[in-house]
Amino acid sequence: MRFIFHYPEPNGPEANLFAAGPLTDVAVAVEKAGFDGLSLSEHPIPGAKWLNTGGHQTVDPFVALSFVAAATSRIKVLTYLAVAPYRNPLSLAKSASTLDTLSGGRLILGLGTGYQKSEFFALGVDINERNALFDEALDVLPLHWSGEAFSYKGLHFDARDVRSLPRPVQDPIPIWVGGNSKLSRRRVAERAQGWMPMSGGAQLSSTARTPELGTSSELGVKISEMRDAAAAAGRTEPIDVLYSYQADGLPTPAVDADRHRENFAELEKAGVTWIVVSHPSGSSYSDTTEFLDAFGSTYLS
Repeated sequence: MRFIFHYPEPNGPEANLFAAGPLTDVAVAVEKAGFDGLSLSEHPIPGAKWLNTGGHQTVDPFVALSFVAAATSRIKVLTYLAVAPYRNPLSLAKSASTLDTLSGGRLILGLGTGYQKSEFFALGVDINERNALFDEALDVLPLHWSGEAFSYKGLHFDARDVRSLPRPVQDPIPIWVGGNSKLSRRRVAERAQGWMPMSGGAQLSSTARTPELGTSSELGVKISEMRDAAAAAGRTEPIDVLYSYQADGLPTPAVDADRHRENFAELEKAGVTWIVVSHPSGSSYSDTTEFLDAFGSTYLS
């Protein structure tokens, strides 16, 4: 089991996004504490109503994770998650390739289809095309990263005998797909390297337009079915699963540690390979480093 720290993204328009501490300083502390990665999410232009009623602030994940990579030497950097339909897939591929190259091969590209209608409208993207656009991205990314010439005609672009260099360090850059639907799991089984189910409960599932995840036992069944489907498709590489762990008491990780260890063991038994944790938004830098130190000494040492 490996652990990722998600940089806290505060809710509401009045909060200070960097209250948890300077991003690069937090990244160094994350690496020192023994975590295996740091993640950031994406909302380039969210609806004001959503933000005013509990939505969270973000930065551009590719730019910000470049700072993280420059300040660290070991941890992975994860987009958790980038919305593939928001970008031309060739631009998405170049951003990912650049970050992977400059980080020395440490990018995990977490992708989702997106769910905010107002954000799709603002960006000029048809939300009804989001699944088709997502599948286009899965087609184009490996072609772009191959370093070889290719052509591809999409819904809104026509790439004719194009080629991108330099190639990224990783071959391929791991793609982790977000969402709880059967379609998301099928995409992972056929063409991705990891699955990022959403574990936030009924309200989050409704907001994000994805089915509820269910119990750890139900999760285990879904993971087994997904990996069986990957094997049936002739794939032999392991499929990672990232789970967002949000149990009560987590902000004080050294308290009731046995309960958390039991939960981690149950998730690992279900097939989870990575766990992402965070600290409540609005915390101070000292609160963040205290959490990281406590979590690291309790579970990562």
